[in-house]
Amino acid sequence: MKRIFDLVLASVIIVVSMAPLVVIALLVRLTSIGTVLYWSDRVGSGNRIFRMPKFRTMQIGAPTVATHLLGNPDRYLTPIGSFLRKSSLDELPQLWNIIKGDMSFVGPRPALFNQTDLIEMRTRCGVHRLVPGLTGWAQINGRDELPIPDKVALDVEYMHGQSLMLDIKIIFLTALKVVRRDGVSH
Repeated sequence: MKRIFDLVLASVIIVVSMAPLVVIALLVRLTSIGTVLYWSDRVGSGNRIFRMPKFRTMQIGAPTVATHLLGNPDRYLTPIGSFLRKSSLDELPQLWNIIKGDMSFVGPRPALFNQTDLIEMRTRCGVHRLVPGLTGWAQINGRDELPIPDKVALDVEYMHGQSLMLDIKIIFLTALKVVRRDGVSH
Protein backbone atom coordinates (compact mmCIF):
# COMPACT_ATOMS: atom_id res chain seq x y z
CA MET A 1 0.00 0.00 0.00
CA LYS A 2 2.84 2.41 0.87
CA ARG A 3 4.49 1.87 -2.54
CA ILE A 4 1.22 2.53 -4.39
CA PHE A 5 0.66 5.68 -2.29
CA ASP A 6 4.20 6.85 -3.15
CA LEU A 7 3.78 6.23 -6.88
CA VAL A 8 0.40 7.95 -7.14
CA LEU A 9 1.40 10.98 -5.04
CA ALA A 10 4.77 11.39 -6.80
CA SER A 11 3.11 11.19 -10.23
CA VAL A 12 0.51 13.80 -9.30
CA ILE A 13 3.13 16.17 -7.86
CA ILE A 14 5.37 15.80 -10.93
CA VAL A 15 2.50 16.67 -13.26
CA VAL A 16 1.31 19.61 -11.13
CA SER A 17 4.81 21.00 -10.58
CA MET A 18 6.18 20.61 -14.11
CA ALA A 19 6.15 24.37 -14.82
CA PRO A 20 7.79 25.31 -11.48
CA LEU A 21 10.42 22.58 -12.05
CA VAL A 22 11.35 24.12 -15.40
CA VAL A 23 11.45 27.66 -13.92
CA ILE A 24 13.65 26.53 -11.01
CA ALA A 25 15.99 24.70 -13.38
CA LEU A 26 16.34 27.83 -15.51
CA LEU A 27 16.96 30.02 -12.45
CA VAL A 28 19.67 27.67 -11.16
CA ARG A 29 21.32 27.63 -14.58
CA LEU A 30 21.13 31.40 -15.07
CA THR A 31 22.38 32.40 -11.59
CA SER A 32 25.41 30.16 -11.17
CA ILE A 33 28.03 28.17 -13.01
CA GLY A 34 27.58 24.41 -13.09
CA THR A 35 24.89 21.83 -13.55
CA VAL A 36 21.25 22.34 -12.60
CA LEU A 37 21.15 19.19 -10.49
CA TYR A 38 23.55 18.10 -7.80
CA TRP A 39 23.72 14.32 -7.47
CA SER A 40 24.91 12.99 -4.14
CA ASP A 41 25.69 9.47 -3.05
CA ARG A 42 23.24 8.53 -0.31
CA VAL A 43 22.68 5.47 1.83
CA GLY A 44 19.43 3.67 1.14
CA SER A 45 17.64 0.58 2.37
CA GLY A 46 20.08 -2.15 3.41
CA ASN A 47 22.87 0.44 3.41
CA ARG A 48 22.92 0.34 -0.40
CA ILE A 49 24.33 3.48 -2.03
CA PHE A 50 22.10 5.29 -4.51
CA ARG A 51 22.33 8.61 -6.33
CA MET A 52 19.98 11.34 -5.12
CA PRO A 53 19.38 14.56 -7.09
CA LYS A 54 18.65 18.00 -5.71
CA PHE A 55 18.50 21.34 -7.42
CA ARG A 56 22.01 22.69 -6.91
CA THR A 57 22.06 25.28 -4.11
CA MET A 58 25.81 25.34 -3.44
CA GLN A 59 28.65 26.73 -5.53
CA ILE A 60 30.84 24.29 -7.43
CA GLY A 61 33.66 23.16 -5.13
CA ALA A 62 31.70 23.31 -1.85
CA PRO A 63 32.72 20.54 0.59
CA THR A 64 30.67 17.32 0.41
CA VAL A 65 29.52 17.29 4.02
CA ALA A 66 26.26 17.88 5.85
CA THR A 67 25.46 21.60 5.80
CA HIS A 68 25.49 21.90 9.59
CA LEU A 69 29.17 20.85 9.54
CA LEU A 70 30.20 23.82 7.40
CA GLY A 71 31.61 26.75 9.36
CA ASN A 72 29.80 29.35 7.27
CA PRO A 73 27.43 27.62 4.83
CA ASP A 74 26.17 30.96 3.46
CA ARG A 75 29.47 31.57 1.69
CA TYR A 76 28.92 28.45 -0.45
CA LEU A 77 25.31 29.17 -1.45
CA THR A 78 24.33 30.13 -4.98
CA PRO A 79 22.32 33.36 -5.43
CA ILE A 80 19.03 31.42 -5.19
CA GLY A 81 20.35 28.60 -2.99
CA SER A 82 19.07 30.02 0.27
CA PHE A 83 15.55 30.45 -1.13
CA LEU A 84 15.50 26.94 -2.61
CA ARG A 85 16.61 25.41 0.69
CA LYS A 86 14.26 27.44 2.90
CA SER A 87 11.33 26.60 0.64
CA SER A 88 12.51 22.97 0.25
CA LEU A 89 12.11 23.34 -3.52
CA ASP A 90 15.64 21.96 -3.92
CA GLU A 91 14.19 18.58 -2.89
CA LEU A 92 11.70 18.27 -5.79
CA PRO A 93 14.03 16.23 -8.06
CA GLN A 94 13.93 13.47 -5.42
CA LEU A 95 10.49 12.60 -6.76
CA TRP A 96 12.54 10.67 -9.33
CA ASN A 97 13.97 8.51 -6.53
CA ILE A 98 10.46 7.89 -5.21
CA ILE A 99 9.28 6.74 -8.64
CA LYS A 100 12.37 4.48 -8.94
CA GLY A 101 11.79 3.02 -5.47
CA ASP A 102 15.07 4.24 -3.93
CA MET A 103 13.04 6.48 -1.63
CA SER A 104 9.57 6.84 -0.18
CA PHE A 105 7.73 10.01 0.79
CA VAL A 106 8.18 9.12 4.46
CA GLY A 107 11.11 7.36 6.11
CA PRO A 108 14.45 8.31 7.62
CA ARG A 109 16.24 10.94 5.53
CA PRO A 110 18.98 9.21 3.52
CA ALA A 111 22.40 9.71 5.06
CA LEU A 112 25.30 11.05 3.04
CA PHE A 113 27.70 8.24 2.15
CA ASN A 114 30.31 9.74 4.52
CA GLN A 115 28.09 10.11 7.62
CA THR A 116 29.52 6.93 9.15
CA ASP A 117 28.37 7.70 12.69
CA LEU A 118 24.73 8.07 11.55
CA ILE A 119 24.94 4.99 9.29
CA GLU A 120 26.45 2.82 12.04
CA MET A 121 23.90 3.91 14.64
CA ARG A 122 20.98 3.30 12.26
CA THR A 123 22.38 -0.13 11.38
CA ARG A 124 22.70 -1.13 15.05
CA CYS A 125 19.05 -0.14 15.60
CA GLY A 126 17.70 -1.81 12.45
CA VAL A 127 16.65 1.47 10.84
CA HIS A 128 18.87 0.70 7.83
CA ARG A 129 16.21 -1.77 6.63
CA LEU A 130 13.71 1.06 5.99
CA VAL A 131 13.39 2.81 2.65
CA PRO A 132 14.63 6.37 3.21
CA GLY A 133 12.18 9.23 2.82
CA LEU A 134 11.78 12.68 1.39
CA THR A 135 10.62 13.55 4.90
CA GLY A 136 10.36 11.67 8.16
CA TRP A 137 9.49 11.66 11.83
CA ALA A 138 12.86 13.20 12.70
CA GLN A 139 12.36 16.01 10.17
CA ILE A 140 9.13 17.18 11.77
CA ASN A 141 10.65 16.89 15.22
CA GLY A 142 13.75 19.02 14.69
CA ARG A 143 15.03 18.55 11.16
CA ASP A 144 18.66 19.75 10.77
CA GLU A 145 18.92 20.84 14.40
CA LEU A 146 18.83 17.34 15.95
CA PRO A 147 21.92 15.58 17.26
CA ILE A 148 22.46 12.18 15.62
CA PRO A 149 21.39 10.05 18.63
CA ASP A 150 18.08 11.96 18.82
CA LYS A 151 17.57 11.63 15.07
CA VAL A 152 18.12 7.86 15.24
CA ALA A 153 15.82 7.52 18.27
CA LEU A 154 13.06 9.22 16.26
CA ASP A 155 13.82 6.97 13.26
CA VAL A 156 13.41 3.93 15.55
CA GLU A 157 10.15 5.35 16.90
CA TYR A 158 8.89 5.72 13.33
CA MET A 159 10.06 2.21 12.43
CA HIS A 160 7.98 0.69 15.23
CA GLY A 161 4.87 2.80 14.61
CA GLN A 162 4.80 3.19 10.84
CA SER A 163 1.42 3.18 9.12
CA LEU A 164 -0.27 4.95 6.25
CA MET A 165 -2.04 7.29 8.68
CA LEU A 166 1.26 8.21 10.36
CA ASP A 167 2.80 8.84 6.93
CA ILE A 168 -0.07 11.16 5.99
CA LYS A 169 0.31 12.99 9.31
CA ILE A 170 4.07 13.39 8.72
CA ILE A 171 3.50 14.71 5.18
CA PHE A 172 0.95 17.22 6.50
CA LEU A 173 3.24 18.35 9.35
CA THR A 174 6.16 18.60 6.92
CA ALA A 175 4.12 20.93 4.71
CA LEU A 176 3.41 23.11 7.75
CA LYS A 177 7.12 23.19 8.68
CA VAL A 178 8.09 24.14 5.14
CA VAL A 179 5.54 26.97 5.06
CA ARG A 180 6.77 28.21 8.46
CA ARG A 181 10.44 27.49 7.54
CA ASP A 182 10.97 25.73 10.88
CA GLY A 183 14.29 24.00 11.47
CA VAL A 184 15.75 24.71 8.04
CA SER A 185 19.50 25.09 7.76
CA HIS A 186 20.66 27.83 5.43
